[in-house]
Amino acid sequence: MTAPTHRLHAFSASLLLALALATPTAHAFSDDEARRAILDLRTQIKQMNDQNQQARLQLADQMDLLRQEIATLRGRVEELSQRAPSAGGNAPQTTQTGDPQEQAVYESAADQYRNGRYKEAASGFSDFLQSYPDSKLTGDALFYLGSSQYASKDFKRSIQTMQSLVKNRPNDPRAPDALLVMAADQIEINDMKGAKASLQRIIKDYPNSASAETAKSRLKLL
Repeated sequence: MTAPTHRLHAFSASLLLALALATPTAHAFSDDEARRAILDLRTQIKQMNDQNQQARLQLADQMDLLRQEIATLRGRVEELSQRAPSAGGNAPQTTQTGDPQEQAVYESAADQYRNGRYKEAASGFSDFLQSYPDSKLTGDALFYLGSSQYASKDFKRSIQTMQSLVKNRPNDPRAPDALLVMAADQIEINDMKGAKASLQRIIKDYPNSASAETAKSRLKLL
């Protein structure tokens, strides 16, 4: 064998040996990379799971607060409802209109309200407002119409009724209470932005009303 040929065979053998020795190392390196990638992926998945768990817990807390808020506002609406027009007990006296027929129509709706027949009460107050739009009892009739609609879970109509009262009779003593009931309606239909605006309006426009204090405490939870 000539020297060049010998050197060529020696070089080839050396190259094959180097490749043989290098190949397991390359495989080991790839396995390490894969293991690290798997570990990184597991870490990322764990972090995502932890974050999702935390988000679920926060959402659960928010839902609990919201349920408390709804319950509190419902209680407040029931408290307002205890001021329903009545000729006796601790409830305020009904304004006298001077028209026996007008008074009778109003009292009929008020009786339905006092007895918890809210759908019938809503119908009665609606009829009263249509028949006597300029009555001295318009403000009360609107308020108890909206409250009857709220109690009947007719939340959207209750909002419309209370908006009408506040818009057309902003100085009516019932206006801040109407906004409070409207906020309760808006929470029931998941309109949190609207509920906050209603509560903020009570504080801004009726700062000395009893409803303003309730609105402040409710805003802290929304």
